[in-house]
Amino acid sequence: MRLLLIRHGQTPSNVKRLLDTAAPGPALTPLGQEQAAALPDALADETIDALYASSLLRTQLTAAPLAARTGLEVRVREGIRELIAGDLEMRGDDEAVETYMTTAFAWSAGDTGLRMPGGESGAEALRRYDAVVEEAAATGAGTVAMVSHGAAIRMWAAARAGNIDVRFASARELRNTGVVILSGAPGEGWRVLDWEGRAVAAQDSGSAASGPAGEAVEGAEAP
Repeated sequence: MRLLLIRHGQTPSNVKRLLDTAAPGPALTPLGQEQAAALPDALADETIDALYASSLLRTQLTAAPLAARTGLEVRVREGIRELIAGDLEMRGDDEAVETYMTTAFAWSAGDTGLRMPGGESGAEALRRYDAVVEEAAATGAGTVAMVSHGAAIRMWAAARAGNIDVRFASARELRNTGVVILSGAPGEGWRVLDWEGRAVAAQDSGSAASGPAGEAVEGAEAP
């Protein structure tokens, strides 16, 4: 299966650099609306067979233009929502962002028993995300697009793709409506083919960064 993991368009909390992960979450900014409107053309070369969005409003608004172009129903699933910030919710200070991303990438590295302060554990976060991917694969769709969230996409890709690691995912930002393309299947493994328009080698890594979108903490962008 070809899996397109798409980050949602810009929100007001992104502009303010806040860890905003609670439901239903904010709508899109005018720029975010423009980014969502541009997605169908950006993905025009993809033959998308199924379209998913998380239970947070911003992903559904981002998916709407793509649904209109393809004629696909948007399947809303809780499992691909953003990593729940818990006690860090609506904070944007360096300490909170560092804790959030350090915890998320610890999950990718295998420390899935670790819990976000006041939030979910890595095992819980991966289980819910895996469940939606497994559901999509079971449909037999050749290409599936999922509109999700920056930290969740980066954490899941680093945990599940065999050709990238935590250093790679933590060093590379995922901008609003950025796309990570993977190929594979549940139980067989995954490989990242493309990260925001750049092909990914068979084995790749990078230096660490700590912002929710991959930047240094002082320039961090909210999920």
